[in-house]
Amino acid sequence: MVRIEGIDLPRDKRIVIGLTYIYGIGNTSAQKILAEAGVSEDVRVRDLTPDQEDKIRAVVDGYKTEGDLRREVSMNIKLLQEIGSYRGMRHRRGLPVRGQHTKNNARTRKGKKVSIAGRKK
Repeated sequence: MVRIEGIDLPRDKRIVIGLTYIYGIGNTSAQKILAEAGVSEDVRVRDLTPDQEDKIRAVVDGYKTEGDLRREVSMNIKLLQEIGSYRGMRHRRGLPVRGQHTKNNARTRKGKKVSIAGRKK
């Protein structure tokens, strides 16, 4: 089992896909990491040699991932809320932040409508 940045990578997937399970590493970043480490993208996670694992770990250490990145994102959101910006207010109210319309959609951010029993119009 390969463990990088505290994440267990899935054994049966290709390493380029397995790296995307780490928060902060997407497809493009995974390809760059493997090119820098000199590891083929087609190798399965279970077939990695310990030497290849160490090379990948060394390259990933240069990236901001997992806890540090999550902390930075939450601090950025907290800053937006403290200074009272429009985006910060949207975060605080749980509404879409990036300019989407809310008349019909936005159920993911707004939540499911709750009916009040016995209320008549």
